[in-house]
Amino acid sequence: GSALITNDMTTDKTKISWDDIDPTVIVDDNGQAYLIWGNTACYYAKLKKNMIELDGPIQTFNVPNFTEAPWINKHNGWYYLSYATGFPEKIAYAMSKNINGPWVYKGILNELAGNSNTNHQAIIDFKGKSYFIYHDGALSANAGGYHRSVCIDYLYYNPDGTMKRVVMTSEGVKSAK
Repeated sequence: GSALITNDMTTDKTKISWDDIDPTVIVDDNGQAYLIWGNTACYYAKLKKNMIELDGPIQTFNVPNFTEAPWINKHNGWYYLSYATGFPEKIAYAMSKNINGPWVYKGILNELAGNSNTNHQAIIDFKGKSYFIYHDGALSANAGGYHRSVCIDYLYYNPDGTMKRVVMTSEGVKSAK
């Protein structure tokens, strides 16, 4: 195999060599897969059915203060694009009724993760509950700001579809039954 995305494919958007990081994939309800990734620019592209080839041009999501670590999830008809913002990083998010946008910025979802300069996330629905998976540096307290300890907390939605700010806990969540 070979790399699906190489730096020369995105030089028209940014002039840095580390902008093609943190990939994630979402398969939409119609079976169309999308690859989302980036640092300083949030890129996305359709994937062919084989999921190892792009199916169209590389595009960008226009969201404010994007740093890295994009994640897209869908819940009750809304698409949610969450991503790391700033440094040290917080998690921000935007919402859209269409995966191609337009995206409406909604603000900070998760604050600075303790003893960690970065903050990357995943959001899933499982057995009727929503979960926010992220990392902090709690298990590596004396190792500097780049060590990561995986954490999980509940994620809640407001009646209008916006997400409630995630409160980080040291307890995590109960076992899903």
